[in-house]
Amino acid sequence: MSSLPPINNLQAFEAVARRRSFALAAAELNLTASAVSHQIARLEAFLDVRLFQRSAHGVRLSTAGEHYRFRVSAALEAITAATDDLRQGVRNNLYVHSAPSFASLWLMPRLHRFAQAYPDISLNLSAAHTPSDFTLGQADIDIRYGVPQWGDLVVEPLFEENIMPLASPTFIQEHKLKSVEQLLEVPLIQSNVSVVQWSDWFARYTNLRAPERFPVRFDRAQMSLDAATQGLGVALESAINAGGHLEQGKLVPVFEINKAIKVKAHFAVFPQRHAKRPAVEAFLSWLHGEAARCKETCPA
Repeated sequence: MSSLPPINNLQAFEAVARRRSFALAAAELNLTASAVSHQIARLEAFLDVRLFQRSAHGVRLSTAGEHYRFRVSAALEAITAATDDLRQGVRNNLYVHSAPSFASLWLMPRLHRFAQAYPDISLNLSAAHTPSDFTLGQADIDIRYGVPQWGDLVVEPLFEENIMPLASPTFIQEHKLKSVEQLLEVPLIQSNVSVVQWSDWFARYTNLRAPERFPVRFDRAQMSLDAATQGLGVALESAINAGGHLEQGKLVPVFEINKAIKVKAHFAVFPQRHAKRPAVEAFLSWLHGEAARCKETCPA
């Protein structure tokens, strides 16, 4: 027996899972609700798994259905994108996935140079905290943030970053910040996803303990930096991500560069089988070139 269910069963499943309704899914697929129900029943029989829980109040995904929907939806999106590209005559596609803050703060301001250098490559950029799944064809290259623990994928570091306390000039002036001890007297902004936490920084440069509670917490570097520009406190963030804020004078380092923690935290990640694709080779060459340029010109 084939391990691949019929595509119409999968389409029906994805539509019901997304719309949470057999009737709405049926209208979308131009089918009757009964036909959609039969499609789902055949898929559940094929998988020998209950995908939905039905009640008088409607339909919702089972735990197994939630996991299956995540992967099926991504696979159908990849098939749709590939089909649309082929029908529209697009041959030289590149799908790049990135950590969100890096995409908006560092990558986007530079993409015009990639477009100018490689006008024949159609670039598709997506961003999310969750890594892309290469087995589903979601991306050609993933720019990931964190500690590299990514199995047998090729992992190429982009640059070394300085993680340092940053604040607005007005905030520093108002609080007369001069010593590290004073940080315990002002609001500190917590970035939950950062590879360097306030506890790491305090342990490195003081004999003090970092606060256990923070007035504000964020799950994206961009929000932490924006909060700092608005005077909500001191952010502990990468000078790479904060490059635009530093150039515009919206943020400045609270202390000298010798109070930074150096890390390698952004990586270009891809399967070895992607390495020889011309579009992948072009993007990686451009990306490393921009990283080298940043090493020479980026603030801090």
